[in-house]
Amino acid sequence: MVRLIKRYGGGSRKLYDTEESRYVSLDAIEAWVRSGQQLRVVDSATGDDVTAQTLAQVIYEAHKSGTATLSVEFLHDAIRRGGRALSERVDRLQQNVQHLVKESVAKLPQARLAQGEVTALRASLAALERSIAHLETAAGPRAGNGGRRGARGRAKKPKARTTSTRRGSAA
Repeated sequence: MVRLIKRYGGGSRKLYDTEESRYVSLDAIEAWVRSGQQLRVVDSATGDDVTAQTLAQVIYEAHKSGTATLSVEFLHDAIRRGGRALSERVDRLQQNVQHLVKESVAKLPQARLAQGEVTALRASLAALERSIAHLETAAGPRAGNGGRRGARGRAKKPKARTTSTRRGSAA
């Protein structure tokens, strides 16, 4: 919403904020603009839009007090080329931002691919760890059999030796 400010003529050039029903200073105007507030300043007697003049006055007062943020180079460009100076700089800034966004977006598929590869590697590593744990569990209690394994990978049970004794014979 655009905030309406009325400027009263004469030597005082008072600024009246119609939203808050009070007179305001150029500092208040500057603070509102910095915070993103859209303003429209009209001459109370004629109804003419004097927003540009009021904002130029805000810039002038900021330079006078030493708190200006506009470079001398920019001010020269603004005078030489009028409103085009700012719009050209904004256009250049937008082009640079768009270029950076395009570069970042171009890198996203590569990052997604790398993340997918990392996920697949983690899954493979987890499966490998489970296999190793299973092998360790299977080999753990039978470690004393010399490591012999059967066709299915399980440790062979040693064959029991039976000694036959004959009845009636002395051993």
